[in-house]
Amino acid sequence: MSAFGVALLVTTAAGLATGIGATLVLFTRRPSLRLLAFGLAFAAGAMVYVSLAEILPKATAAFTSVHGVRLGPAWATAAFLCGLLLIAALDRLLPNPHHSLDKDEPQRAAASAIHLRKVGLLTALAIGAHNLPEGLATFFATLQSPALGLPLALAIAVHNIPEGVAIAIPVFAATQSRRLAIGVSLAAGLAEPLGALIGYAVLGDALPASSYGWVFGLIAGIMVFLSLDELLPAAKRHAAGHETVYGLIAGMALVAISLVLFAW
Repeated sequence: MSAFGVALLVTTAAGLATGIGATLVLFTRRPSLRLLAFGLAFAAGAMVYVSLAEILPKATAAFTSVHGVRLGPAWATAAFLCGLLLIAALDRLLPNPHHSLDKDEPQRAAASAIHLRKVGLLTALAIGAHNLPEGLATFFATLQSPALGLPLALAIAVHNIPEGVAIAIPVFAATQSRRLAIGVSLAAGLAEPLGALIGYAVLGDALPASSYGWVFGLIAGIMVFLSLDELLPAAKRHAAGHETVYGLIAGMALVAISLVLFAW
């Protein structure tokens, strides 16, 4: 398989993890909130580590090859900060809702089917919009290096599981259709390969070094923001003990070990 095919396949697999979340919540009576907290923190740790330890240094190396050792790190830092600002602006325009996993939540039970259907679809649209830059990140990271892209894809896949849950609960409550709830969750996940294809169409695969620097600098900023703004607060909200810190450490450790093994 070509490098393009591998990168697109990895990105698609990470995106479709939303379907796993939908399936888990629809075919179990009550999902474990402590396990959810661990999983969210795990994804955050993996994302932050791979962003700062691998992706940002890639941006620095790319810029350094063009601008030299003095200006290369400055350009990489600028790209990183732009990534933070970009996703912060998107977050303000399209807030990413995360609903409770409790199917018996009183507010949800009392809401009308029309309202629930609207909540589910808006959630899917908002999460889909946030998945576009995640797909771009996974695709270009894998295209550049599978050793870099696969750990990132794993982190994003774990992150996408609770997003599938957030979409599936209101859609299922409104329609009583497991098939539709899972389908809407999968559709939101497909925004990731869509973002990859859009990025590839605009940027191509033969990018100059400075373009790679901007892509990876932006990616690092986006991933760090998503981890700190969405994953860790959500993990803390659902935790009953030390699940958040354990998940954070486990995510960092797994990515660190995997990067060492890939280097061999």
